Amino acid sequence: MLAADIAGYSRLMGRDEERTLAELKVLRKTLVDTSIASHRGRIVKTTGDGMLVEFVSVVDATRCAVEVQRAMVEHNADVAQELRIEFRIGIHVGDIIIDENDIFGDGVNIAARLEGIARPGGVCISDDAHRQVRGKLDIMFDDMGVQTLKNIAEPMRTWQVRLSGDAAPPGQTAKPPLQARGPALPDKPSIVVLPFDNMSAEDGQDYLADGIVEAITAALSCIRSFFVIARSSAFTYKGRATDAREIGRELGVAYLLEGSVQKIGNRLRIIVQLIETEAGAHVWSSRYDGMLDEFFDLQDRITQQVAGALQPSIRLAEIERSERRRPQDLSAYDYTIRAMPHAWALEKEESGKALELLEAALAIDCKYPLALALAGWCHAQRSVYNWADDIADSKTKARTLAERAVNISGDDPLVLAVLGAVYTFVRNHGTARVLLERALAIDPNCAWAWSRLGWIDNYSDRPQHARQHFERALRLSPIDPMNFNNYAGIGSSYEVEQDYDKAVEYYGRALQERPHATWIYRNLASALAGAGRIDEAKAAFSEMMRSYPGMTASKFKDAMVFSGPTLDRMAQYLQSLGLPE
Repeated sequence: MLAADIAGYSRLMGRDEERTLAELKVLRKTLVDTSIASHRGRIVKTTGDGMLVEFVSVVDATRCAVEVQRAMVEHNADVAQELRIEFRIGIHVGDIIIDENDIFGDGVNIAARLEGIARPGGVCISDDAHRQVRGKLDIMFDDMGVQTLKNIAEPMRTWQVRLSGDAAPPGQTAKPPLQARGPALPDKPSIVVLPFDNMSAEDGQDYLADGIVEAITAALSCIRSFFVIARSSAFTYKGRATDAREIGRELGVAYLLEGSVQKIGNRLRIIVQLIETEAGAHVWSSRYDGMLDEFFDLQDRITQQVAGALQPSIRLAEIERSERRRPQDLSAYDYTIRAMPHAWALEKEESGKALELLEAALAIDCKYPLALALAGWCHAQRSVYNWADDIADSKTKARTLAERAVNISGDDPLVLAVLGAVYTFVRNHGTARVLLERALAIDPNCAWAWSRLGWIDNYSDRPQHARQHFERALRLSPIDPMNFNNYAGIGSSYEVEQDYDKAVEYYGRALQERPHATWIYRNLASALAGAGRIDEAKAAFSEMMRSYPGMTASKFKDAMVFSGPTLDRMAQYLQSLGLPE
């Protein structure tokens, strides 16, 4: 319970009633009420100069009180002392009696008495409350000793919150706040899926929320590149107030996934959100609606989409975390994470930057599987996108690096998918398909593996199967920066079918998403020529030759991995636009 009032309220009202009421109204609307809501508090009742607020936990109540008091210091900075509105706040945890819209009991009475002994602008908490918050908040407390509170039978020990700029009371030595100690963060993205809140009005609906959490936890546990906290540990937080930073310290995780399930009649609404524990910042969120009679289908769909969407979301967040680290503190993991956006860009200069970072990672740890796999992927790009003078040498390097990665970590779906992509580019489609299907057996929500499987089907003249795979990748990971490649893949499937106008539409969409992916102009120019749109084809061909000034038909065929008929048609169309033999 939190009790608050305004110090010197009668004096302020007597001096300027209109100004006091107007300012108090603004403070309530812009600061106090919003802070209470954000910390999951419920205003039970208000009086002219105070209020009584119920919170789920004493941690939430204390954090809210400190936030309000610190904001009031800033608010009053330029206000004359005699005109300042200053709150006094008392906090206690204890039993209460609920009677319709009001609450009573010793818990309420003690909170009100603590507020009475708090100094203006201060926060006073009971010893019971202090025991529950110490070590969980970056806040110092000063021991006020044992106090006799009006109409409270037993004297009790109380504590004063040390706010910014406060000095310790005379004769006391400030002690640093206790910090909850937990395990160190693992050298990979780490996450806990917390029990979802049951927001349904009906009782007995927890099984719906628990089922979703268990399914998502199981799906994430299949992703070898993630460190996932077991369900048994995660469910110890059920019914408890959740503070992202506190949970991150206790469990040693960088991310938490939380959510809620609401059932109204036969309808379900499920909301999930990903939070970074270091700063408590929201990374990603989504909402899902469905019917109760399709709960298991809805659960499967949510599990797939959440697991798929979390991979690029966490990847981007991990990149940002790594970029905040000092250069002298970088590990092989940090260099590899920093290389990722460059490796996935599928642009010549970006791929070169990725290789530099990956070489730095491998100089620290020459057996780091993810760095080996991504370096192999970069060399594979150099071959298939005509960036290398010696395409055969790039293919050899790609295969060697990717195979080394798989030999070290053969059950990592991302590493398997990279080797599958490399085998695709060296035209070993059978082995590539086996590797990609093995990756998807381990992690069926790996959007990139589905995308690479789509490209194999394009190269194998199976365009309808290819589109299904690209569309699944898009559905699993709708916010992935790599999605331009899925649009290019769909365009390619239509080009294989010789539906050139459709191909042009999707190639254009891919270029809208990633204008610097100039390799797409090779496909776009041939598709435009196939559609008979010669003027547009010539413009696209000019863009292609600007990026590939030494391109010839033989170099084009050497790099591309389509089947004979499709490849021959593409080469012929480009030659009709002026590509030399």
